Amino acid sequence: MELIIRPNRSRILYLMDNFSPSDLKTILHSKRANLYYLEHCRVLVNGGRVEYVTDEGKRSFYWNIPIANTTSLLLGTGTSITQAAIRELAKAGVMVGFCGGGGTPLYSANEMDVEVAWFAPQSEYRPTEYLQSWVRFWFDDGLRLEAAKAFQRARLERIAEHWCDNRLLADNGFQVPRESLLFALEGSRRLLDAVEDGMALLAEEARLTKKLFKFAVNAVDYGNFVRAKNGGGADPANRFLDHGNYLAYGLGATATWVLGLPHGLAVLHGKTRRGGLVFDVADLIKDAVILPQAFISATRGDDEQTFRHACIESLSRTESLDFMIDTVKAVASEMGNRAR
Repeated sequence: MELIIRPNRSRILYLMDNFSPSDLKTILHSKRANLYYLEHCRVLVNGGRVEYVTDEGKRSFYWNIPIANTTSLLLGTGTSITQAAIRELAKAGVMVGFCGGGGTPLYSANEMDVEVAWFAPQSEYRPTEYLQSWVRFWFDDGLRLEAAKAFQRARLERIAEHWCDNRLLADNGFQVPRESLLFALEGSRRLLDAVEDGMALLAEEARLTKKLFKFAVNAVDYGNFVRAKNGGGADPANRFLDHGNYLAYGLGATATWVLGLPHGLAVLHGKTRRGGLVFDVADLIKDAVILPQAFISATRGDDEQTFRHACIESLSRTESLDFMIDTVKAVASEMGNRAR
């Protein structure tokens, strides 16, 4: 598999010469290699293939999207997509999301910010086993809180696993004091075990995230940093965090769709965000994978495409989608059994 990065464009073209079309149709979502974010292009079907078209002057360039090996497609500013392309993407089980430019919120007609609007494939059967387990516990406030806590514990374990003694991060100048990090994670674990409602859990999630930002700032000597909201940050770290989080949302949407879970059945973020289950699941890997890469790329002056490439490689290398699916399955099974 050859990866071609075209500078100054949101393009990633994968040449899958070693696979036949029949082979590609069998690729599990957790093993798919591609995650796309596109701006200023048209997505259409050309000669039976889904492609995106970019214009440079009077010339148009057509780039193939290997849909059978793609998990999700995020469409940002200046994009359009045809009905035929949506149909083919749905057949291949590709999640299609619509967001603002550079991975920022999509603003609707009533000026309310929507993180990302998803178009889920509807053309094939999805499993009901995990949906039945999820619905069985979801209407119980106590069990729903326990499910949210289970997600947060998994998040903490993932951060410890990927931040501590990570040679790749260290080689890129990102190294945090191991004992201090583990102490902060253990403190957060004790606090989340003690919380009694979702709002308190959200507060603890935000408190730990601020600590992680401080660790990251010190690790790369970034200087002053304040996390901006709603895509309003002008500095590189804020912009990369926004953009990288949308890649995590793409995997979160794919994980829930694969398991047949509606995005509205959130356990933590549902009261403040539409389709909150995507954000619950994305939280499992955002801080572990996206956060350190955002500060590494911001410090060394990467452009958006280089950062995106690094994130996709890291998400693939760490098998993040596998981890998300396995975690959601485990939570659904455990909480569903407790609700019997």
